[in-house]
Amino acid sequence: MQGLKGILVWVLLALFLAHAQEVKGEASAGPTLRVLLQEIAEGREVSLFLPEVQGVVRVRSMPQGVWVEGRVQPLWEFPGPYFRLEGRSYRGGVRLLAQGGRLLVVNLVPLEDYLLGVLPAEMPESFPLEALKAQAVVARTFAVNRLNPRAPYDLCASENCQVYLGIPAEKAKHTEAVRATWGKVLSYGGQAISALYHADSGGMTAGSEEVFQRALPYLRPRPDPYARGPRSQWQLTVSPKKADGVLRAMGYLPRSEEPPLVLERSPSGRVWRLRLLGVEVGGPEAQRLVRNLGLPSALVEFKGWQAEGRGAGHGVGLSQWGAKGMAEAGYGYREILGHYFSGTFLSDLLLGGLAGLPWASR
Repeated sequence: MQGLKGILVWVLLALFLAHAQEVKGEASAGPTLRVLLQEIAEGREVSLFLPEVQGVVRVRSMPQGVWVEGRVQPLWEFPGPYFRLEGRSYRGGVRLLAQGGRLLVVNLVPLEDYLLGVLPAEMPESFPLEALKAQAVVARTFAVNRLNPRAPYDLCASENCQVYLGIPAEKAKHTEAVRATWGKVLSYGGQAISALYHADSGGMTAGSEEVFQRALPYLRPRPDPYARGPRSQWQLTVSPKKADGVLRAMGYLPRSEEPPLVLERSPSGRVWRLRLLGVEVGGPEAQRLVRNLGLPSALVEFKGWQAEGRGAGHGVGLSQWGAKGMAEAGYGYREILGHYFSGTFLSDLLLGGLAGLPWASR
């Protein structure tokens, strides 16, 4: 009898531990993100493959709501564990809702699973593992910072947010980087930071106010000597015809045939005030003008209509080619993050908030 009781106790204990591990696994996957995959015009039909029904479900938006195989409802969900949209598979579930005459196809995906489809789209597999780990932390923090329960979705799947390509993009090395940094985010003042990144700083990162009109203490201009990529230096010719079109599209009326002339630079050396075709543009708007001209970076000199510049992207936060160079020089991902986000904490993302330990140089 005692032996039977002992066996029963061990069975109950095993069940308890298994349940605890399952709960821990669910918690460690982090919050569920709502990622907008597509906006479908009203009346256009798309197909979803759902594993439970082992078949294709046809859906479209209608004035009355979401049409799914002949039934109209205000909102429709499939819980997963995966689905396929127009040939591409995604982890998690899918939510369909009609808004403004369009069908929103939203992926409901755990944070860590989401990163498996983001990292391969944002940083090449050939980059060192420590650079990939740094990118994983930054991408995770970017996503957490965008959580917004009042909106119909948190993130989009395009470069306007972070590029997210789902299951087909997943690769072993990227997955290793995500797993090695599981649940880690950058924080400042107990909150996940605005974790921005770009391709190549051109040797000097930009302050956040140069591009986004808000000065953040952890996004300051600083030298980036390890940033050496294919667009660390470049030359391009600006077309006067394109310049005319860009100015008009931005609401300006060209007044002359004057080529670009830099009148003032930001603390990082980027264009801060520019005169073009007789129109003077200043601040972040000047940098937007430079990018709209098709130039990779606002870290640029003009010689007539010839542009000579350095770097690619807005220059704020993590430089991906700089992270690669630092990793190749022997720096770990914590040191890489400390360089680009000075004064931040590397924190564990918990359901109740952020628990962090100071590590980055202030």
